[in-house]
Amino acid sequence: MTPDDRLYRFRQRTLALAEELGNVRAACRMMGIHHSTFYRWRSDAERYGLEILRPRERRRPRMPNATSLFVEQRVLAFALGQPGFGPKRIAAELARPKWGGITLSPSGVWRVLRRHGLNTRRKRLGLVAGYAAPPEPAPREPEPERHLEAKQPGALVQFDCFHVGRLSGTKGTVWQYTAIDVASAYSWAELHTTPRNPSAKWTSRLARRVAADLAARGWRLETVMTDNGSEFRSREFGAAVAALGAEQRFIHAGRPQTNRRVERVQGTILEECRKPAFARHLIPKQTGLRRDLERYLRYYNSDRAHTGRWTRGRTPESVIGKAKVWS
Repeated sequence: MTPDDRLYRFRQRTLALAEELGNVRAACRMMGIHHSTFYRWRSDAERYGLEILRPRERRRPRMPNATSLFVEQRVLAFALGQPGFGPKRIAAELARPKWGGITLSPSGVWRVLRRHGLNTRRKRLGLVAGYAAPPEPAPREPEPERHLEAKQPGALVQFDCFHVGRLSGTKGTVWQYTAIDVASAYSWAELHTTPRNPSAKWTSRLARRVAADLAARGWRLETVMTDNGSEFRSREFGAAVAALGAEQRFIHAGRPQTNRRVERVQGTILEECRKPAFARHLIPKQTGLRRDLERYLRYYNSDRAHTGRWTRGRTPESVIGKAKVWS
């Protein structure tokens, strides 16, 4: 029996008891209600029948400052279209003119997503993929903020490799080779397949590509920072960096946070590009992932507003392409 059924029977019993005793006040005292309530119940029952005594369903009150249904639908549509974006990124994107200039705080976006059970990336990716996502682990405490010094684009470029895995139609392991310019946040990334570990062939090729792109914009590759992997310790990569006139620096062993800028951009690509791609496609292929990565990098470098110390709301393309301003 539900609480509504118990309340309905209580009201019926009150009316019946008053008729048995022939005394309304005595019946109300026994049932613990005020006599005015009894008369209201009896008047409604005589006019509309006993069914009127059933509790009525009440809708949730609409507050005057509540988020409109139109904005809420926009937030949900954008969050499912880009399940890797967090509330802060969704709020920043919706505020742009191309998305309608919707002004909503990141906390407001998070509340909208929470009301619909989509307040975490795992839940959004789970809904896109069509399966129930496992509970997300508790977030870690943020580390103290530290900064890397880079006077201008090209002064410090960080390199790293990210393990993607074995994909259908490939013979070997797929690796992502990533580089980021610390001053402008301009990023490069490529997918290549090797028998097992990353290859110095592809890291050297990426270094030459980075130097060429910087030179085309009026900058010079000065310093390269890498970890101590064999693909960066090899003579081939060292010779390629030396031929470009750059200096190579290695991070201290066991201190990957020294290379945190490239580590962070790899995490961003994972959350905003690769996980949504794996959620949308049943059997992802390397060709499709490479196409998605190229499309995302164009958005990341040319359209995505960054809030770093150097960018300050500008895109990396607009920062790295203004050599006259820096000089």
